[in-house]
Amino acid sequence: MSKSHDQTSPADAGDNPPPASDAAALQAQLDAAQAETAKFKENYLRAMADLDNFRRRSIRDKEDVLRLATAALMEDLLPALDTLHLGLQSALAAHPEAKAVIDGFSLADDKLRGVLAEHGLQEIDPVGQPFDAKFHESVSQQPSDEVPEGHILQVLRPGFLLNERLLRAATVTVSAGPKK
Repeated sequence: MSKSHDQTSPADAGDNPPPASDAAALQAQLDAAQAETAKFKENYLRAMADLDNFRRRSIRDKEDVLRLATAALMEDLLPALDTLHLGLQSALAAHPEAKAVIDGFSLADDKLRGVLAEHGLQEIDPVGQPFDAKFHESVSQQPSDEVPEGHILQVLRPGFLLNERLLRAATVTVSAGPKK
């Protein structure tokens, strides 16, 4: 079988350039393919950015749920802490002979407060500080020669922060300044 003259060998193809109309068609195909590639690349980059945003949002949402769950538990424990603290103060004043038992409960109170502090609970102790409505709830005013006007004279119920956010405002008595 002999080769026909219509077929060209690969070596012959480089010798004769394609007609101008074929070159324009090939250039148009190349331009379309490059535009489509650029579009796919842009879509890929957007999808990757969306995925990164989704991952960050998921982590933040998980942390928020954990914080809310922790806050709810801490809020439920605060009245028990208050009761334990008041009971210890009362027992010490009324029954000094039971000092060993009171000391044991005091250690348990300290341990519980320490564990809660490790999880972000911080007690607000504002005695002597200026009154701040963001962190303190005033229930009364009393004259005082020692504490300046507008400063906290006494804490009736401690306030708490959980991870730097207010969990419960401190209930306080504010100084009205020196008696007139």
